[in-house]
Amino acid sequence: MATTRRLLPENPPDADLPATRAVRVMLVDDSLVVRSILERIVDQHPGLKICASVASAHDALAFLACEPVDVVILDIEMPGMNGIDALPHIIERADNARVLILSSNCVEGGPAAIEALALGASDTLAKPGRGSFSGRFAEVLTERILSLGQLPMPAVAQVARQAMRPPAPVAVDAIQSIDCIAVAASTGGIPAFATFLAHLDRRITAPILLTQHLPDAFMEFYARQIATMTERPVHVAAAGMPIERGHIYLAPGDAHLTVVASGRRREIVLDRRQTDNGCCPSADPMFASVAETYGEGGVAVVLSGMGRDGASGAARLKAAGGTVFAQAPESCVIWGMPGAVAKAGVAAATLNPDAIALMLGSFLAGRRGS
Repeated sequence: MATTRRLLPENPPDADLPATRAVRVMLVDDSLVVRSILERIVDQHPGLKICASVASAHDALAFLACEPVDVVILDIEMPGMNGIDALPHIIERADNARVLILSSNCVEGGPAAIEALALGASDTLAKPGRGSFSGRFAEVLTERILSLGQLPMPAVAQVARQAMRPPAPVAVDAIQSIDCIAVAASTGGIPAFATFLAHLDRRITAPILLTQHLPDAFMEFYARQIATMTERPVHVAAAGMPIERGHIYLAPGDAHLTVVASGRRREIVLDRRQTDNGCCPSADPMFASVAETYGEGGVAVVLSGMGRDGASGAARLKAAGGTVFAQAPESCVIWGMPGAVAKAGVAAATLNPDAIALMLGSFLAGRRGS
């Protein structure tokens, strides 16, 4: 029978934690064997500490009600409440913790991984077969936990400890038309884009280009999932595909989504050249092509994600007269990509995804051809 391991944290929950303290990790998996292996992997790194090892989602929720956790490693297939059903409850209960889904269901192209990311998981990783937990898997798992656990505390908690600052001024040309909306997203971007889309005025018919960092095998499933959220037709972009108003185009996982003009026609070109940031697909070529094709009618939205992808392309779009929005830190899983844009002074406004969508809608009456 599976057992539960509970270790008390070294620091009280409400203490200001030193930057060098170990990342507290909770394992949630009904297999005692798997938990034992994962415990050994985690305990081998001095920067990580197992604070709980539990066999069910109910045990996890009970622990989270009493103790803080930095990273939750969550299996999907468990008796009782499975990991997908438990995920929203764990995110709500875990407060500042990041959730890494570790499951054999999270193979590349698997719908469970996309569903988990859409529900708010910070990352997913495929559980290896028996006898394959050591070596590269252990290295990748440790890297993922460290990356998630050492992220800055979500700004919601930080704001509570800081004096309120006046909102940043919003520099948007309300009379400018919206001819194309290009969205860049990575870690944490799937739920952010869902929120943006849910709040985007239906009267805005500008085509939407989306670069979401995901493996190529995920894209068809992700496109189908987006289609369940909107009446707008959704496509995985293909070379030569015409850009039509009211449609959404998702970058494939093995090429950059760019757009070119051919007379009055706008069509997709897939660019497979390597970018300076190493991302593929990358938002930089997409934003640059929107700048060249749509100029001041282009709008860039940079959502949650690690790194700086989108920063140079957004700067080119701004230089061409376009408008750039960055997601606000309090709603980001990682404020890397939007933070790079905001810190560069490129963003007209830094807002939550729903507010960005509502702002675009609020200027609808004053915009031409939107």
